[in-house]
Amino acid sequence: MPKQQRNKMTSRLLTASAVLPMIIAGSSVSAGLTQDIEDALSFHDKGKSGAIKFDLKYRYENVNEDNRFGVPNQPETANANTASLRLGYLTPEFHGLQAYAEYEGNLAMQDEYNNTLVGGNSQYSRVADPDRSELNQFWLTYSGLANNIFKVGRQRITLDDSRFIGNVVWRQMEITYDAVLITNKNQLLPGLVANVGYLGNAQMFNGLTENMEAPLLNLNYKLGDYGNLVGYGYWLDYTESENYEKSSQSYGLHATCCAKPLDAIKISDNFGLVYTAEYSHQSDYGHGAFAYDADRYNLMGGFSTYKLMFQGAMEQLDGSGKNRTFDFPLGTNHAFQGWADLFVVTPDNGMRDLFGTVMVPFQNGDLVFTGMYHDYSDDSGRFDYGDEWNFQAVKKFGKHYSVLAKYAYYNAGDNSDPLFKSTDTQKIWVQGIISF
Repeated sequence: MPKQQRNKMTSRLLTASAVLPMIIAGSSVSAGLTQDIEDALSFHDKGKSGAIKFDLKYRYENVNEDNRFGVPNQPETANANTASLRLGYLTPEFHGLQAYAEYEGNLAMQDEYNNTLVGGNSQYSRVADPDRSELNQFWLTYSGLANNIFKVGRQRITLDDSRFIGNVVWRQMEITYDAVLITNKNQLLPGLVANVGYLGNAQMFNGLTENMEAPLLNLNYKLGDYGNLVGYGYWLDYTESENYEKSSQSYGLHATCCAKPLDAIKISDNFGLVYTAEYSHQSDYGHGAFAYDADRYNLMGGFSTYKLMFQGAMEQLDGSGKNRTFDFPLGTNHAFQGWADLFVVTPDNGMRDLFGTVMVPFQNGDLVFTGMYHDYSDDSGRFDYGDEWNFQAVKKFGKHYSVLAKYAYYNAGDNSDPLFKSTDTQKIWVQGIISF
């Protein structure tokens, strides 16, 4: 082996052996030292005097597929050991102006996986975490006009539950947008927050840039202690021919009770209710070459009792053929329709996902176990698309340190849909995060 390759391999092995112990060791960092770190990074005044921010995330991901349909050479089991770093500097605020710049990089310490890019080890199963680095954020804000924030530049944007516009927080590299975003807290109607923006480019989680002309409108009204009512419109017009089919316009109304997974509307000391009700409509727009209309229904109901959370839900995405389905090209899709990520693109005949969730917190919520079951079919219920089990344990150590273990198993359905084929898939993750 050439000396340069040997040195590179040695460096990656040393990094791999060091990252996870360092993150786990964060659990034993004293409160005093953590406060010293916060003070040194200027977090004590919420960044108004400037701040250094960083996020270090180590992850091991294993993907095992069984006989992928239509592939002559079956993919080998993927093993991805990766470490991502975001490092940024926030300037002090000056007459309402503040700027931020952030680097993002992902190091593949073991790259036995298909990173979805050209030449990215296509013989393995997919893990969409390429080894690369980039300027992740570079923005300027102005808050000198009461109840308004103007933000321009490359920025992270997450609206509501990130189903339509998000940053794909699960992947090692995220989506950020070259955009203008205006946030207004209405004085005449307290509780109303309006986000009006324009997206020019999306820097995707695989490091590629997709160009678009995309106005957006999101109106969020707080319903007292009963949740929020959101109305939205997103007009995505992709301007490069390879992405024309992603162009669409989406409108919807979304009512939900709770911003955090374990939150509930309190009925008594040990009982609470949760709900979500949402309807969306999507159709062709701009450079989209295929005329279509598709609806989405998103319903969830549940309750908490003695800190345990139980939820039952249904999300349906209509489809009427290739490029005529309800899709979320800028959404954080991993959190929806199964962690195995078999349905990040809606099947041609649509999708109906019936699922139940149980969350069990311990240690005042610092340790949470989650179990979830999905049953999938097309939008009419004729074709069986399979089912999936998801399990996760997350342990937090204060505000800045956490470890995670996660498992997904998808069992392919016995269906006769000529437009959809899938394969049994198992995924395992172990992760640790230090974030300041």
